[in-house]
Amino acid sequence: MPQVKIGVLISGSGTNLQSLIDNIENGKINGRITVVISNRKDAYGLNRARQKNIAAVYIRQKDYDSFEKFNDAIIDELKSHGVELVVLAGYLKILTPRFIEEFRNRIINIHPSLIPAFCGKGFYGIKVHEEAINYGVKLSGATVHFVDEKADTGPIIIQEAVEVSYEDTAEALQQKVLKIEHKILPLAVKYYCGGKIQISGRKVKIKE
Repeated sequence: MPQVKIGVLISGSGTNLQSLIDNIENGKINGRITVVISNRKDAYGLNRARQKNIAAVYIRQKDYDSFEKFNDAIIDELKSHGVELVVLAGYLKILTPRFIEEFRNRIINIHPSLIPAFCGKGFYGIKVHEEAINYGVKLSGATVHFVDEKADTGPIIIQEAVEVSYEDTAEALQQKVLKIEHKILPLAVKYYCGGKIQISGRKVKIKE
């Protein structure tokens, strides 16, 4: 099978991006990252891309008349690099309906909770873990899912749990969950690039 061309969207340090790069380099993913795009000029993830000679592009929302045109610019950039799979790896912007339609069932996101808990609008970063700690849950974790028109509502590909101890702070839980993220995001991308994912309504089957 030919390598799947991957575009990664980031807003921050890019540790999940790094996990993808590492898994591609060691041959576990039959894919190639052709472009990394960020809405933040100082996102360290852009440096991670440049260090590997991957196209690193900063697209600033303020340069466009509307949020729709900003998203259209990202779509155009992805298409110019032949992207077949879009991975949101800590990208903190909502995608427009046109974006979703252009890459239907070809956009994967990682979320730091066991969806449908602690997800949706406003749930990102440390806030997710603060809410989990305050609620007193005994389990949290991470979810990789396809992206649809609403926040964190697309079909779930993989979930993995971690135990939440009485002593855990939001920061401690965040570090626990991050380890899970670095494991299951590359795994989901591996399944996609290997043609192993089958979607039926809300259900996702990983084919043997």
